Amino acid sequence: MEKERSFSIELKSKDDLKNITLNNGFQENALIEGTIGELEHAEFVEGMVLEVLGKKGVLRIDISENEVKRKGANDPANVIKKEMS
Repeated sequence: MEKERSFSIELKSKDDLKNITLNNGFQENALIEGTIGELEHAEFVEGMVLEVLGKKGVLRIDISENEVKRKGANDPANVIKKEMS
C-alpha cells in the first residue's frame, strides 16, 4: 500500500483564495482554487517535499522527486483521458 500524500497551501492574502467547495451536490468531494501568483521558484526540499513558491503564496506537496520521476506524466500508464462534454 502506498503512502497517502498531504499538501498545504499558504497564501499571503485571503483575496487570492478564489473558491472553496466542501460539498458539491451529492458528491463527497472538495475543491480548493486560488492563485499563488507568478512562479518564483520550485524545488524539492530535502528530496521529500515539492515546494512551489509564487509571489502570492506557497504550495507544498508531500511527494519525493523519485516518485515524480517514477510515476511521471510521460508514462502512458499514468495518463488519464478525460472526455469532453
